[in-house]
Amino acid sequence: MKVIGERIRSLRESIGLSQMKMAKKFGLAQSSVFRYESGETMVPPAVLLRYADHFDVSMDYIYGRTDDPHGASYEAKPKIEEINPEMDKFIEMCFDPGSPMNERLKDTLKKMMKEDAKNG
Repeated sequence: MKVIGERIRSLRESIGLSQMKMAKKFGLAQSSVFRYESGETMVPPAVLLRYADHFDVSMDYIYGRTDDPHGASYEAKPKIEEINPEMDKFIEMCFDPGSPMNERLKDTLKKMMKEDAKNG
């Protein structure tokens, strides 16, 4: 159980989510995420599958049977479902507000990120 908790905590931290934000994303209580990550409580199979799908890793990786999420040539990239508010703030900072192309450039960047997430 300890390795599972360590793996799911590591996955969450790899994309900078707090336990609260992870809990909200998966429809869980923050205290449940804490107990799963600390190994206090067994993680339900349905929740493990959500982690595997969300982070695009194998269940063998989550269970600690391998240290490789998918294989030798796999490059871990969490899926970007939608542009979140933090990403919107970052994109806003990347462009000159006085530029006439500002909105078009931001929209293009968001589309590219979503497309990359689908193909990655």
